[in-house]
Amino acid sequence: GQCRLLCKPSALAQHLARSLGRAAALRGGRWPWPCWPQLQMLWQLLQPPEPEPVMARELLQLPDAGLVALDWLVGPCGAVSGWGGISSPVLLLIPNAAGKVTGGLLQLGLRALERGFIPVIFNRRGHNGCPLTTPRLQPFGDPGDLREAVTYLRCRHPSASLLAVSEGSGSGLLLAYLGESGSSSRLAAAACLSPIFRGRDWFEAGMPWLYEWPLLLHLKQGLSRYAGALAEVVDMDRLLGSRSLRELEETLFCRTRSRPTSWESYWERNEPLRDADEAAVPVLCLCSADDPVRGPPAQSLPRELFRSSPYFFLLLTPLGGHCGFPRRGSGRCWAHEAVLEYFRAMAEFLRTEERRKGLPRSR
Repeated sequence: GQCRLLCKPSALAQHLARSLGRAAALRGGRWPWPCWPQLQMLWQLLQPPEPEPVMARELLQLPDAGLVALDWLVGPCGAVSGWGGISSPVLLLIPNAAGKVTGGLLQLGLRALERGFIPVIFNRRGHNGCPLTTPRLQPFGDPGDLREAVTYLRCRHPSASLLAVSEGSGSGLLLAYLGESGSSSRLAAAACLSPIFRGRDWFEAGMPWLYEWPLLLHLKQGLSRYAGALAEVVDMDRLLGSRSLRELEETLFCRTRSRPTSWESYWERNEPLRDADEAAVPVLCLCSADDPVRGPPAQSLPRELFRSSPYFFLLLTPLGGHCGFPRRGSGRCWAHEAVLEYFRAMAEFLRTEERRKGLPRSR
């Protein structure tokens, strides 16, 4: 369709361009209101998945006694579904930074389950009903807890390919992990739907109230459950009285009672692309030029990164809103089909390279 693939020329880029060019999802039906990205955003956030998924929760204890939750999608409601074979690829789904598991993310998990993947949702400390056992939450770009989860998934499924998809502001966590881990990330490939590349600029610029206020209320509701424990380290009155995501982020992680820090120092440690040059895993970023949350493409898209790094691929579409990419009919979001086609193309390319070089398949 009107999508453009921006990347550094390579054999992998050529293979990916051919595969995505043949994908029917990129030539799918049109959205009846293409010029209303705000409506697309609301539609994506509020529309429930069809059918309703069934999940099994697993709590993973971290070295400091904190907990993160892994929600395994085991099938749609009312159906009996297997988890695939022992070598089925594991797909790690990362929600946005507020921990909101949207209907779109669940729909992607169900599509992946139908195609033989083993989908699992990563929930940060205190998010989505995960108990907060320590007075500490996960900063925007701190990949420490995600690294523990990836290590656990690798031990549980040692012979399976491990893939990851992030949604919206949750991409800051995935991008930070890929840069910090480099060639030791244990992931075969990753994808980001409507990612936020520049965290500090995003918080300082603010977002449309239609998106910011619901997320702000969602975060406050979750934090209020742990007011007693968090009162030891932050000013809860100030926290729950925050009028923007920036004010809440700054109160929660910079104005702490034990280790206060500056806004500038916080982002030196938490910018998603701070170590992007070290990334060694192919990453597909699906972005829309009319994204009302990320901001204008000229300021918010790091085009030079996609031109210079052989691992970053930008699939840019003129319309699609924020994590919306809507279409009529089954599936509703063409980006989900594009992501699954990307993972299929990556696996095909790696198998071809292994046969060409005569290398044993890595585990």
